[in-house]
Amino acid sequence: MFVLSSKNPAEPGAYAVENQKGENVLFFFEEEDDADRYAMLLMADEDRSLSVVEIEEGLAIRTCKMYNYRYAVIKPEDIVIPPKLNDNFSED
Repeated sequence: MFVLSSKNPAEPGAYAVENQKGENVLFFFEEEDDADRYAMLLMADEDRSLSVVEIEEGLAIRTCKMYNYRYAVIKPEDIVIPPKLNDNFSED
């Protein structure tokens, strides 16, 4: 599995998305290519510099459960769009 991590020392940690309830959700990507694509979309939209880091699946999920962190496993068939880009597609 792969997670996005900030390259900026002033903003350390894994990238998380805020859900509709205002909770932060970590994205765990099953495929490195999907994580790379999402990082490129974020860089284009938010000018964020992120690294794709491989993590051990079981440990990551156990850690999230232990600390009550929200997470989502992004499978190859899933389509995820960064929040700001997603706003551009909303129906108003």
